[in-house]
Amino acid sequence: HIVGECGRRGQGKEKAPPAAPDTEIRVPLGTIVRDAKTGVLIGDLRTPGQKLVVARGGLGGRGNLAMRTERDRCPGFAELGEKATPRWVDLQLKMIADIGIVGMPNAGKSSLLASITNAKPKIADYPFTTIVPNLGVCVLPGAERRSIVLADIPGLIEGAHNGIGLGQAFLRHVERCRILLHVIDGSSEDPIKNFNCIQNELKLFSPKLAAKPQVILINKMDLPSARERWPTLQKELQEQAGHKRIDAISAATSTNIMPIMVRLRSMLDKMPPAELDEELQEKTEEEIQREEALMRKKAGKQHERHEVISRGPGVWELVADQGLKRLIEMTNFDYSEAEERFFYILRVSGVKESLSRAGCKQGDTVVMAGREFEFRDDSTMMEIIAKEDGNWF
Repeated sequence: HIVGECGRRGQGKEKAPPAAPDTEIRVPLGTIVRDAKTGVLIGDLRTPGQKLVVARGGLGGRGNLAMRTERDRCPGFAELGEKATPRWVDLQLKMIADIGIVGMPNAGKSSLLASITNAKPKIADYPFTTIVPNLGVCVLPGAERRSIVLADIPGLIEGAHNGIGLGQAFLRHVERCRILLHVIDGSSEDPIKNFNCIQNELKLFSPKLAAKPQVILINKMDLPSARERWPTLQKELQEQAGHKRIDAISAATSTNIMPIMVRLRSMLDKMPPAELDEELQEKTEEEIQREEALMRKKAGKQHERHEVISRGPGVWELVADQGLKRLIEMTNFDYSEAEERFFYILRVSGVKESLSRAGCKQGDTVVMAGREFEFRDDSTMMEIIAKEDGNWF
């Protein structure tokens, strides 16, 4: 639970108080932010230094100088500060990498990453050594010092798309990779079965993921058993995969790895720019709010936007828009001058007309933004009943 600082109180002699500093939270690239209550997309942080506002602080109340009119040159009231809107957000990380390394547990994915980058993944001779994704940057030879970002995804097993093993928690990380590097243990009992198992899990999790370009690497060529079966294995995998992007490597001895990285860089250069995730081709919260504001503007006069709902005999609720909520919240009802200004704004904005048209009568209770008012069919329009926020409906 993160709480931002409060702004300072107003000062005399027409001095504006200092605003509170922004509260910033650092998150990894690839973080998707959604409203926890509605599930609406707030934003997607993909570029270094990108910032996203997820919770805005309230506006500071204006001092009595801003309340002056031609008739009242020295008003005795000021606005209250607007309360900030609390919210819970869901953060989901989808790592951003050029290449996603996939394969069965103990196929040598972490060894491959460690052999070409400065990443230090845990490496051991038992399955599921890697339990979190690891990122590494491979710097290619040459004066240009070009690079590739690789993500080592924890080992997948049959049923991973349903959450078995490390399952869905990590399959989503390869969705943003442009090429999949499928590592197969050439010394395993049945490499073809292992290949088909991973392909099936990718397809069941997301057909779009399974359709990504793949390069298949048969690892552990430093072992005699893997070297002996390599020619046959290469032909069988070409038939199964439907392409010839299959090669042999040894992560333990770094054999044939860097030439493959150079070819992968060439593949990436020829590919079109990465597209936005299909699931994120939805409207963000900010876009929705802009469209709603445009629709309200096209709706015409302001009073036509006031929705009045009957909540029982003599009880009405005026559904307040953001402007009305802010007006109610920032009005200091302890001062009669502030009340008069508040009711004047309601009259000229068409609220009284909307209530009368709905059937609201003298003495009825009107609830707006959690506050109760008694309706009056005269120049005062209303009288406040409850000064504290209520929880009516």
